[in-house]
Amino acid sequence: MHENRESPNPHQSSVTRGMMPKFTSQRFSVAPMLDWTDRHCRYFHRQLTRQALLYSEMVTTGAIIHGKGDYLAWNEQEQPVALQLGGSDPVALAQCAHLAELRGYHQINLNVGCPSDRVQNGRFGACLMAEAVLVADCMKAMRDKVSIPVTVKTRIGIDEQDSYEFLCDFIDTVAGHGECDTFIIHARKAWLSGLSPKENREIPPLDYPRVYQLKRDFPHLTIAINGGIKSLQEAQRHLQQLDGVMIGREAYQNPGLLAGVDSALFGDDSPAVNPLDVVRAMFPYIECELSRGTWLGHITRHMLGLFQGIPGARQWRRHLSENAHKPGADVSVVEKALSMVADRQPLVDRV
Repeated sequence: MHENRESPNPHQSSVTRGMMPKFTSQRFSVAPMLDWTDRHCRYFHRQLTRQALLYSEMVTTGAIIHGKGDYLAWNEQEQPVALQLGGSDPVALAQCAHLAELRGYHQINLNVGCPSDRVQNGRFGACLMAEAVLVADCMKAMRDKVSIPVTVKTRIGIDEQDSYEFLCDFIDTVAGHGECDTFIIHARKAWLSGLSPKENREIPPLDYPRVYQLKRDFPHLTIAINGGIKSLQEAQRHLQQLDGVMIGREAYQNPGLLAGVDSALFGDDSPAVNPLDVVRAMFPYIECELSRGTWLGHITRHMLGLFQGIPGARQWRRHLSENAHKPGADVSVVEKALSMVADRQPLVDRV
């Protein structure tokens, strides 16, 4: 295990230690999650928080450049949205970043954290931590092509390359040569073999102090933290040390958490969000998507956890799960499920 270094190190900048300005655009975000944070999910999450930065699923450069589908599709009401890219070819990444900027994305993020075999075979994701110069080349190519922010999401280490010095060298190279000023750090290392992606999110121990130390040693960079954060109270504690917090699965499985983000983390004094109103706000979007051939279940699958802890939540989930994927399912299915929820207490009272 490393030892936290309180004294200056070779990576320390001349900026005063401890200066941590607020970077509102990165202050709170919902993590990119493959097969989960699609455009329907993001539209739903935007009904719960106006301030959070939302991320796309990871999209590979090959899919964008050569795929037959529109992998950059989104709704303008989702903004601000960051596109997470998977790839390691600077030219292809720059091309995709440019296309994303033209489509109106708020930020570009490079995936240097996913440990899956499929991602490694494509030479991107967490395995790129071992190729800091290549990551820097990729970042520089994208930054030269677009005017929107370009960021990196990474781990604290990979395999046996898990020392604090290794992490600092990676950050120093990507920030210096790559001109990257924003890093989202998943506070676990990744094992590139022997663990599944799910196990890599749970088995390697969390090391929040290492991320805190990174901010102290690189105070001029924007550093956000990710991994194992389950409440806004935890997020507030992290924000005492860092510039931003990213929450993934907890925000997806318990989306009611997002209803408290604007007031708790951004000082927004708007009225509390009512979960019934959130669902009703989705109706026009659902009807529009159904008219375009989207199946109801592709939208409502992201909404199942909305009433967690509220009487009727089980009936809500069951009705949607059993009926939303049926041919011809429409908004009436959601209305019926909504009638089964008894408690109308605002979600923020339950966060």
